[in-house]
Amino acid sequence: MLFFIVISIIPLAFREQNVWLEWFDKVSVTVFIVDYLLRWLTADLRMNNRPKWVAFLTYPFSAFAIVDLLSILPSVAFVNKALKLFRITRLFKILRVFKFIRYSRNVQILLKVLYKERHILFVVLWIALFYIVVTALIMFNVEESAMFEDFFDALYWATTTLTTVGYGDIYPATDMGRIISMLSAILGVAIIALPSGVITASYLDELREAKNEEKDTQTR
Repeated sequence: MLFFIVISIIPLAFREQNVWLEWFDKVSVTVFIVDYLLRWLTADLRMNNRPKWVAFLTYPFSAFAIVDLLSILPSVAFVNKALKLFRITRLFKILRVFKFIRYSRNVQILLKVLYKERHILFVVLWIALFYIVVTALIMFNVEESAMFEDFFDALYWATTTLTTVGYGDIYPATDMGRIISMLSAILGVAIIALPSGVITASYLDELREAKNEEKDTQTR
């Protein structure tokens, strides 16, 4: 399945399609359809705590099933013609990348870590958003150069400064603006470092627990 997922993504890297790319898409989508149907028919085996008919009815509304379906639909002829009006068929095909999550144990552990530490990460997110708005307001009122024509320009500058990217298309021209920019960059490093430490520590804990579970299983 990982092989077919990769094959299905290859055509998205080309604007002009040829016979080989069309065959890549057709073959991979055929495999995806068979996989989707088999998973639907055997949903009761994974949802053994529910009656068979309940599992059969609820499976299409699960997260992975929705991703599978949305990645298949753009390659279906009549759906493709309808969605071409909105030019979003290729966008839906990109959802096939998320199918890797099902087959990658490390990605599943990472998602588990993010869910486990969601409260701390949300606090950090709110701190970052508050910091972006405040620094944007300060810069917008301090800097009177043509670079900051409206408040959105200030928000854009604050975001790129917080993440220490700094594209250089918008920058302060006054001494006071540059001082604020330096302070913003330094504080931005500290804010961005907060979730990194939390995720790393929790990820290592999850790996240790997974190894201990494997050892217990082998011992039994």
